[in-house]
Amino acid sequence: MADSIALPRLRPISPQLHVIRLLPGIALLAAIGYAGKMLEQNLSRYAKAHHAVIPNIEYVLWAIVIGLAIANTVKIPEVFLPGIATYEFWLKAGIVLLGSRFVLGDVMKLGSISLALVVVELAVSIALMTWLGRLFKLKPKLSSLLAVGSSICGVSAIIAAKGAIGADDEDSSFAIAAILALGALALFTFPLIGHWLGMSDHAYGMWSGLAVDNTAEATAAGALFSDAAGKIAVLAKTTRNAMIGFVVLGYTIYWASAGQARTISNKASFLWQKFPKFVLGFLLISLLATAHVFNKEQLTSLANLSRWAFLLTFAGVGLRTNFREMTKQGARPFIVGALGELAIAALTLALVLGANRLFRL
Repeated sequence: MADSIALPRLRPISPQLHVIRLLPGIALLAAIGYAGKMLEQNLSRYAKAHHAVIPNIEYVLWAIVIGLAIANTVKIPEVFLPGIATYEFWLKAGIVLLGSRFVLGDVMKLGSISLALVVVELAVSIALMTWLGRLFKLKPKLSSLLAVGSSICGVSAIIAAKGAIGADDEDSSFAIAAILALGALALFTFPLIGHWLGMSDHAYGMWSGLAVDNTAEATAAGALFSDAAGKIAVLAKTTRNAMIGFVVLGYTIYWASAGQARTISNKASFLWQKFPKFVLGFLLISLLATAHVFNKEQLTSLANLSRWAFLLTFAGVGLRTNFREMTKQGARPFIVGALGELAIAALTLALVLGANRLFRL
């Protein structure tokens, strides 16, 4: 009997080493975010000192623009990539901490009309993307991923649905690339449209929260308009995010019935697994703020921490958006995504403007 060959054992990476690997990328996010903040402040000081009329471009956009410039002009060294990938963690942390700026009465101000708009957006987005996918003869599961991504929370929803419905890596890459490209475009167009139409903070925040897919881009698009609009955008987007488990469950049942996805035995467990836990964190911090658990200084500190978390987030949004890579994914998913997103943006804008005129959102 032949002697067995002893293979070397791979030692698991220690938590300390894992954290060390993240530090270069996190430092880069912080540097870009801080640079964006400094640009905003210095330009504002220059304008006041020289009585010049300069558009007030907030740190949100500066952080994104700096990140975009880096990502699309140089190859980012591998050592930075693990830390850059933490931008989603900072996004969720920022939203949880943002709960300190809401008492539950503020959350309830979203109102039944706004909640109805969220439901309409979900139904329309799913139906429209599914129809466009069939019209352009996309693979059915790619159409499903585009529908989930556009209706709920962009990349996160696509990743959650990918494993649940058994979609392949190519489908998810196509869908993610299309959603990312369109989200980047929304950052530059939505605030301009909102100001051109003279929208109120609440109406614009609702529109951003309904029409922009990724949570990071929706938050940024709202903040670019005003601080108040940013808060409403987070509320509307968080409400959409909370529906991810139900939508992914529906698609999983559909594909399982066709024999192309695993059957779910425990639906309640599945919903809890897919539910975005940071939503509960946001509500918990809001509940504590409502109960006056935090004093004024603590609330100020939590709000500042939230802004710092968003600084890192928006820097990551820019750094992870590489337009050259997106163009390699093919044209049809982008065409379907663009047509669908334009239609969704126009429809949700009409719904928000109509609801605002009738019910004063």
